Order: sequence, then structure tokens, then C-alpha cells
Amino acid sequence: MSSTASTWTDRLSTWAERLPTRVGRGVHALAIASLASQIGIIVTGGAVRLTESGLGCSEWPNCMPGSMTPTPEMGIHGVIEFGNRVLTFVLAAIAVAMIVSLWNMRRSHPTLFRLALGLLGVIPAQAFIGGITVWTDLNPWVVGLHFLVSATVVGFATLLVNRTHMRRHGQERLAPLSPPAGLAALGWAILASAAAALVLGTIVTGTGPHAGDSEAPRHAFDPEIVTRLHTAPVYVLLAATLAAVVLVLRRLPGTDAPLQGLRRGLLLLVLVLVAQGGIGYWQHFTGLPIGLVLVHMLGSALLAAAAANVWDRATGRFPL
Repeated sequence: MSSTASTWTDRLSTWAERLPTRVGRGVHALAIASLASQIGIIVTGGAVRLTESGLGCSEWPNCMPGSMTPTPEMGIHGVIEFGNRVLTFVLAAIAVAMIVSLWNMRRSHPTLFRLALGLLGVIPAQAFIGGITVWTDLNPWVVGLHFLVSATVVGFATLLVNRTHMRRHGQERLAPLSPPAGLAALGWAILASAAAALVLGTIVTGTGPHAGDSEAPRHAFDPEIVTRLHTAPVYVLLAATLAAVVLVLRRLPGTDAPLQGLRRGLLLLVLVLVAQGGIGYWQHFTGLPIGLVLVHMLGSALLAAAAANVWDRATGRFPL
């Protein structure tokens, strides 16, 4: 080995020795930042669509032919669309920092490390899907796929937050030691119905007026029918959530931390469902004002996180 290679090896070893060897406050904070940034880019992506800035940058990966950045002639729409693209680099920076913080724990906590790798790996895939949305002039199916991938990533980021919290506090499990009968089945019902609601929600969005550009294609479905279809899994989700709440609350208060975490998770899910339902009906009967639609998109991201959290704590099926 040459002296130069040896020097670099020594430097890398010294650098690695300074990295965390256990899950502490900093590692958990990065997991929370990962979740928050994934939710944030869903909201900013919604702002791009609601301000009709979806084609503010007419090309990809360049913003316009011959230029990576918008020009003054492109106006505010170019700035908004380019700003959303720039946020991708923020997500990437957080994902890299997460991987680095877990480097020394990649063998002791492989699930954490793989989740971090997955969050980084999906970023270029999402960027490519974003490029396809531009190339297809905001085809609603592609736009819907772009959102659903982000919602899925929010779910996995939630799993990362759960596991870093568990490791930080020395817990051995996320699910209750002796869960109530039927709880796991309700956890799966909550996850499946939330996923169905999100999928059908993208079809409602693709049928509605906020296309991201005045010339963008729209689904040819009846808005009233697809809206009613969208609400069907929401009612299933609400029923499954309330049933899970009853099962968990029937247990006497105890010191079992996983049970307490599940109770908090169910409370959060109930709050998200009530807020989303109220906003959903409000926007529907007021002509879909962009402010309410944007808040509803935030609620969709929070729903993905809340449902994944409850499923994780109710079933304990995802690896620790």
C-alpha cells in the first residue's frame, strides 16, 4: 500500500472513530428531520401544483433549455418550481447525514442503516419521476405516482423515527408484550384503508381543477363519483381506528411503554382523521380554495405517518 493510500486510510479510520456508536439524541433528531423534510416536500410540491407552477421549469434536469436555473422572464412560477427542486438537495443532505451517523452501527443496528440507505436511494428515483411529470406535461397519473412514492417514504421515515426512539431509550420492542386479541388485524386494516384513501385521493386530485398548469391533462372521471369512492376507505379507516382505540383503552393503565406509545399513536391518528375529514368536506363544499387544499395535502402526509406508526406499534411486524 502506498504512503498516500495509507494516509487516507488512517484519516478515514480516525473520522469513523468520531462517529456515534450508539443511538443518542443526535441520531434520533436526524431521523425526525428526515420525517419532517419528507412531509415538507409533499407540502411544497402541493404549492407548486396549486400555484400553477408545475411547468414553471419547462425542462428537466435543466429548468429551461440551456439553463439549470430559472430566468427572470419565467416569472414567479419558475422560482416556485425551481425552489421545490432545490429542496431535493436538502433531503439528500439529511439522508447522507443520517447514514453517516449510523455508520458505526451498521452491523449492530442493520435495520436502521438499511432504512437510512433506502431514504437516500429513493431521492434520485423521485427526481426522475419528477422529470417524467414535466416531460408528460403533468400527466395526472404520473403526478399521482409522484405523491404516492413520497407518502410511502413518509411511512418508512416514521419507522426510522420509531426505531431510533426505541434504541435511544433502551426499549426492546415496539408492540405491546401481550396485545389485545384482534389488535394486529386492526393494525393491518388501518394501514390498508389509509393506503387506499391516499391512492383514491390522487385520482380525485387528478380529476379536479388544480392541475399545476392551465393546459395540463385531467382525468375524465366524474368528480362527484370519485370523491365518494375516496371517502369509502376513509370510513373503514375511521371504524378500524375507533375499534383499536376501544381495545387499547380497555387495558388497565400500566407501565408497558409500547402500550403507552400505541395509545399516543392512536390518539394522533384520531386527531388527524377528524381534521382531515373536516377540511375535506370544507374544501369540497367551498369550491376547493387553494389554501384548504394545501392544508389537506399536509394532512395526507400526516395521515401516512400516523397510520404507519399505528401499524408498526400494533403489529410489530417490521424488523427492529
